[in-house]
Amino acid sequence: MTTEILKYLFKIITIILVQVLIIQNLYLSNYIVPYPYVLAILILPFETNKLLVLVYGLLIGLSIDLFNNTSGIHASAALLTAFARYYILKYVSPRDGYDKAVKPIVYDMGLKWFIVYAGSLILIHHFYFFYFEAFRFTEFFRVLSRVILSSVVTFGFCYLFQYLLYRQPNNNAK
Repeated sequence: MTTEILKYLFKIITIILVQVLIIQNLYLSNYIVPYPYVLAILILPFETNKLLVLVYGLLIGLSIDLFNNTSGIHASAALLTAFARYYILKYVSPRDGYDKAVKPIVYDMGLKWFIVYAGSLILIHHFYFFYFEAFRFTEFFRVLSRVILSSVVTFGFCYLFQYLLYRQPNNNAK
């Protein structure tokens, strides 16, 4: 159990460091601003306590705010994402529920499930983040295009990070 917690802690720290040291310094355009640190909330085990997920979300968001000097906007967006995670998991749950041996990743749950799960949470995060950042509806369509484009690129990064953080199970072993 302790080794699993240390593995998740290492993965979360790795995701945060990649976000603040590499991805934050990439300039793709004004409309594409990826925030793959959301994956740190998405990969938490299914059986993680709801309150603990909220605490993790807050701490992850505060750590991004600390590095970016953004005074709480990432913390509030990550907290909303952590809150919505429970309801999205409930919505996309299999008929028999989640097995304790599987993780909320593409390898274990499949691409279709992950697109719905991660795509929904990334859209929630980005919608809140970018509209709260703009804080006006006069630029509704410009901000909406930022939300959509950034969500697609963020999803791509999250999908790519799974290949770096997890090993694909060997299906040929008998």
